Amino acid sequence: MYYIGVDIGGMSVKIGLVNDEGEVLFKTRATTVKDNPEKVINDIGDCIDETLTKNNLTIKDIAGIGIGSPGLMTTKLGRVDCAYNLGWVNVYVVDMLKKRFDTEIKLSNDANVAALGEVIFGAAKGYDDVVMLTLGTGVGGGVIIDRKLYEGYDSKGTELGHMTLIFGGEQCSCGRSGCLEAYVSATALMRDAKRAMLKDKTSLMWELCGGDIEKVDGVIIFDAHKKGDKTAIKVIDDYVTYLSEGMLNFMNIFRPQAMIIGGGVSAQGDYFTDMIKKYCLEKEYGFHNAPKVDILTAKLGNDAGIVGAAALIKAK
Repeated sequence: MYYIGVDIGGMSVKIGLVNDEGEVLFKTRATTVKDNPEKVINDIGDCIDETLTKNNLTIKDIAGIGIGSPGLMTTKLGRVDCAYNLGWVNVYVVDMLKKRFDTEIKLSNDANVAALGEVIFGAAKGYDDVVMLTLGTGVGGGVIIDRKLYEGYDSKGTELGHMTLIFGGEQCSCGRSGCLEAYVSATALMRDAKRAMLKDKTSLMWELCGGDIEKVDGVIIFDAHKKGDKTAIKVIDDYVTYLSEGMLNFMNIFRPQAMIIGGGVSAQGDYFTDMIKKYCLEKEYGFHNAPKVDILTAKLGNDAGIVGAAALIKAK
């Protein structure tokens, strides 16, 4: 069986043909034109036609089309309610595509589909109850219960990045302050590293960025950490503490079998997750007699959006 996965992003839309094993057999993309959903949806349709034609398939050969999009949405209506980085308000994505394709079409938030993809095809295959955090520009959250996507009332829940971690703390992009996202996004990691560098002109991070603080990224921070730079060690230690405390909260709320770390920061693999595991084990996952929670690194990488969108159809 084949599936079409559509990953809508702020700069481009990626479309892929996915098989039953979660392998992406073919990929294409379209440019995301801001404030013009009609053109974007039309271009997605053209890319789906291209995908079918180049693989000698028709829509009858496809089990369905899954779509992951940023923003708030009403999934039962197939509608993106608001996605500010796209300039979309009340866009009926599913209905627009159904005018061209006679097949099942499902829509969900991009962080949700990434979590579902990891359960159906990726790192958490074999687990039933999973919570995922995606650490990127912001912090996305996904919750899977009994191998089904949990979205909350009116599909507006699981905004895990906007749990308050520190009351009155750092300003968050959502308008509140002290959110988890304001401390454990990749954006927050780089902000804190730059602040620390300005206080320590001898930090190895200055050398690694060639003296240009604007070139500091996660790779540089972790490289300095691995080489024993005390300032980078403090930055990463604080970051791991904030993230682990947030994860412990979710463990105690949901008691999942596993938590998955995804997004750009997760590229550090075991080097990163081992620090989180150590912290969480020392804290006994919140209390002594609860079952332990496996901490995993996401596997799907750059294809997480496409494969996760396909999982919307596969998981029905």
